[in-house]
Amino acid sequence: MIIKNIEAKIRLATGVAFGSFITAIIIAVAALWLANSQVAAARKSIYILANNIPIMASQTDMQMNRPAEYRADVELFHSLFFSLTPDDKFIEYQLKKAMYLVDESGVQQYDNLKENGFFNSILSSSSVLTLTTDSIALDMTRHYFRYYGKLKIDRRSSTVVRSLITEGYLKDIPRSDNNPHGVLITNWKTLENKDLENVQKNTF
Repeated sequence: MIIKNIEAKIRLATGVAFGSFITAIIIAVAALWLANSQVAAARKSIYILANNIPIMASQTDMQMNRPAEYRADVELFHSLFFSLTPDDKFIEYQLKKAMYLVDESGVQQYDNLKENGFFNSILSSSSVLTLTTDSIALDMTRHYFRYYGKLKIDRRSSTVVRSLITEGYLKDIPRSDNNPHGVLITNWKTLENKDLENVQKNTF
């Protein structure tokens, strides 16, 4: 009888010890997971100094904002490339900035326009070119875009509005001062560039 009581106590003590060991492991794992979660959350919080006052800002997943960045990059490139004034220094400055955002396909289009006298005609006719974006269609799976806009060419003698449609692909590259979105436009080409209206001005 005494032996049975001792065996029961040993089993009870063993069970309690084993249960305590398992519980300790569960608590340790839970504490480790919670600590890692808090560290990860803390890393997403950054502080920005504004007039020596720290302001907390939250870091978001880059892929969440990528479609907006793609559209901003495409719009910026087209604005730099097509919104021009009759100033050779300004044209050179705009196109130099645009070339950081596109591969050799953009350089090829620039060379073609230059050979056809496009930029010289802007200077000789004192034209002001203003591009307005209508929409930008994105296919994120293919990294493909199609740009829709209207190009207004304001000359001394007339105002021309053209429909501009281009397409290309987007490649992620490291960010830099010259390419803040870290996006390179590739295989860029113009699908449509036709007159929608041509309004003559009175020259007297």
